[in-house]
Amino acid sequence: MIYQIREKFWSLGDEFHILDESGEIAFLVQGAAFSWGDKLSLQDPSGRELAFISQKMLSLKPCYEIHRDGGLFATVVKEFRWFKKEFTLDVPGPNDYSIQGRFWVHDYDFLRGGEPVATVSKEFFTMSDRYGVRIRDGEDVVSILAACILIDQVLEDDS
Repeated sequence: MIYQIREKFWSLGDEFHILDESGEIAFLVQGAAFSWGDKLSLQDPSGRELAFISQKMLSLKPCYEIHRDGGLFATVVKEFRWFKKEFTLDVPGPNDYSIQGRFWVHDYDFLRGGEPVATVSKEFFTMSDRYGVRIRDGEDVVSILAACILIDQVLEDDS
C-alpha cells in the first residue's frame, strides 16, 4: 500500500489527512496548539485515536514517543552520525527499524534486519508538496506513518 502525505504540514493546531492509493482518507492527523513540545494525534477516518505522539522534552537527542492504547508503544530518535542523518524507530521486542536515506528530499527507507520494509519517496506522486510512503504488507502502518510525520517535524525544526 502507498500512502500520500502532504509535505511541511506542521503549524499550530494543524489538521491534515493521509490518503491511501485510491485518494481516500486513510488517517487524520491533528496537531495540538499552544503545547509544551510537539504533540500529534493520529486517528482513523472516524476520528478514533490510533496513536498519540509527543516530543520528549529534556532529551539529549530529538526524541518522540508514540503512545497506543494508553501506554508508551515506541520511540523515534534522531541518531547522531557524522555527515548523515539517521533515525531509529524503537518498537517492543527485537523488531526495531533503522531509518536511512536522504531525508531532505523525502527519499529514505525503513530497514528491519537490514531489509527494506517501507520506502518514502516523492516519486510516487507528481504534486510537489506531497510524498508517498510504500509499506510492505504485515508491517506496522501506524508506527511507520507516525515516524514519517515526526521526521518531517525534526527536519522542519532543524531548518
